[in-house]
Amino acid sequence: MEISFEDENIHGGIRIIEIDKLPERCPFCLELANPTLKGGNLNSSQSYISDSLLVWEIFFICSNKSCQKAFIGSYKRIGNNDFELINLSKGSCFKTKFSDEINSISPKFKEIYNQAFAAEQNRLFEVCGCGYRKALEFLIKDYAISKNGSEKDEIEQKALGKCIEKYFKGSQIEIVSNRAIWLGNDETHFVRKQKQKDLADLKRLIDLTVHWIEMEKRTKDYENDMTKSPKGS
Repeated sequence: MEISFEDENIHGGIRIIEIDKLPERCPFCLELANPTLKGGNLNSSQSYISDSLLVWEIFFICSNKSCQKAFIGSYKRIGNNDFELINLSKGSCFKTKFSDEINSISPKFKEIYNQAFAAEQNRLFEVCGCGYRKALEFLIKDYAISKNGSEKDEIEQKALGKCIEKYFKGSQIEIVSNRAIWLGNDETHFVRKQKQKDLADLKRLIDLTVHWIEMEKRTKDYENDMTKSPKGS
């Protein structure tokens, strides 16, 4: 895509460059947008690039009438006059929504999970895995407490693996959450044990843990609500 803007540093006053794409979403409202280009600045030393490369910082305005915030897209030179989008201004972060069942079981799970998700979106890959592991522990222990309220103190103090073994043995929750623990622990240790798996696998296993907790909780709710079969059925 060819774009042009005023540049008093060149003959004729008009700078023309080729960019690979416009930003697809505004980093603030997170909505799809067709941003308005307002200008650009050539920067040859960006801290987030390993080498000293030419980077155009292009100034945009969000096209959504309810937002219209300004932000910068950074484009790295990949050819003579070709530039590739590599970064946007820091803005808002997407959040993962969870069901009413999960939110009622563990409000802290949602909070911690989305903080980890925000770290991931900001490319803080060395710390977001630890956050996902912590979110998993809150979800499992809060669910165990919701089913075994009299053992709350014991559950809070028990190692997560032991908690799963005691309260979820033989269930799908045990299968997926144990494997999530293995990967979550790898995110906190110096040497990884599950070398063929990564952060995406950890998130999938947490998603599966959430799924099986939801299914178990919904099944139990219907079991409690419909204790007797109507006569004649």
